[in-house]
Amino acid sequence: MPDALAESASATQSPDTTTWDIFCRVIDNYGDLGVCLRLARDLANRGAQVRLWCDDLSPLAWMQPEAVERLQCLPWDDSPAAAPGDVVVETFGCELPAAFVASMAARPIAPAWINLEYLSAESYVERSHGLKSPQFSGPGAGLDKRFFYPGFNARTGGLLREPGLIEAIDAHDGKRWLGERGWAPLSGERVLSLFAYPQAPLDDFLAALGPGWLLLLCRGAPQSALPPQLRTGQRAIALPALTQIDYDRLLWSCDLNLVRGEDSFVRAQWAGRPMLWQIYFQDDGAHGPKLEAFLARSLAGAPPA
Repeated sequence: MPDALAESASATQSPDTTTWDIFCRVIDNYGDLGVCLRLARDLANRGAQVRLWCDDLSPLAWMQPEAVERLQCLPWDDSPAAAPGDVVVETFGCELPAAFVASMAARPIAPAWINLEYLSAESYVERSHGLKSPQFSGPGAGLDKRFFYPGFNARTGGLLREPGLIEAIDAHDGKRWLGERGWAPLSGERVLSLFAYPQAPLDDFLAALGPGWLLLLCRGAPQSALPPQLRTGQRAIALPALTQIDYDRLLWSCDLNLVRGEDSFVRAQWAGRPMLWQIYFQDDGAHGPKLEAFLARSLAGAPPA
């Protein structure tokens, strides 16, 4: 259901006249902003007018250096003075500014208020997706907020996928793309991309990987931690910061992709290449059931190992 979020507000208004406000806070990594940027850019490319409000816009200098028609990326602190659009998306529990919510409540026709949650394959997602949360007090009293849960089946919100993505992947020449950037493998080498958190068990991974691999290292801790641990027959290239579009093409070009979090995890699945996922670690252990739920769903019906 790639178009589910875009369609959620289009039943009474066509996308080319709908205005969207998307709110995002950067916590400890840039995954939340990455998801929000993909959503905002896709909506804008479909014809909607979109404002992305964020408390740290600096990562957009490398995620999305080129302007996107109909998409404005604006400082969070400027939002209280803005007139709300037709659809307001509150992402990942970021809590909208009270003054902006009050303006939402004052509109003659209340905007659609969507609370976009994190992706999961757990069963509660199916039960919670689309539920209404009436606001009985505070600046948004009288408004309704609806929960949008991304997921992996028709009873959830689905995954972000822009039009033409699969066709673009099928037409992509990975060897040529890597060669044009100076990242081509040597004869007989296979290529993997590595995007990982600092806790990744790199030493054990390299030992299991064996020789004959070119490792393309995305920005982050592994760029400095991994090279001294390389085994015989392995080599690595530290990549510069990649735009989201170039990161996608990197995934399409590799024999194996190591990804993390949510955005790269979803994009690696669309790429259709073998992948390993380092899930985001949570102190309360919530990542454990989340990982098990995804494995159970993805391996359902598979033959025994």
